[in-house]
Amino acid sequence: QVQLVESGGGLVQAGGSLRLSCAASERALTRPTMGWFRQAPGKEREFVAAVNWSGISTLYGDSVKGRFTISRDTAKNTVYLQMNSLKPDDTAVYYCAASTFLTESLSWYDSWGQGTQVTVSS
Repeated sequence: QVQLVESGGGLVQAGGSLRLSCAASERALTRPTMGWFRQAPGKEREFVAAVNWSGISTLYGDSVKGRFTISRDTAKNTVYLQMNSLKPDDTAVYYCAASTFLTESLSWYDSWGQGTQVTVSS
């Protein structure tokens, strides 16, 4: 199983930006897709974005399209989530996850980080 460690969360005002990072413990050859999910209190975990091994193919959830950008640095085994134009509705714990396939489906992700809190104030 790939070990994942998120960082970069925090408190930001609406309209601001944050960049999350997720470092993988090893070269994830068997888990080429890296994704971000989020979970707000009382809500189900929601797909945010995913990127394939090369970084060329990406997927985004409808609620973040045009505002968030996912990228990866293969040499550093790190994936990033640049979040711009943040809204209070973006407040959640953000989780990094790894999958064999490029997909929005949570069930295909079998390695998870511990999560990092993002809070957007109005």
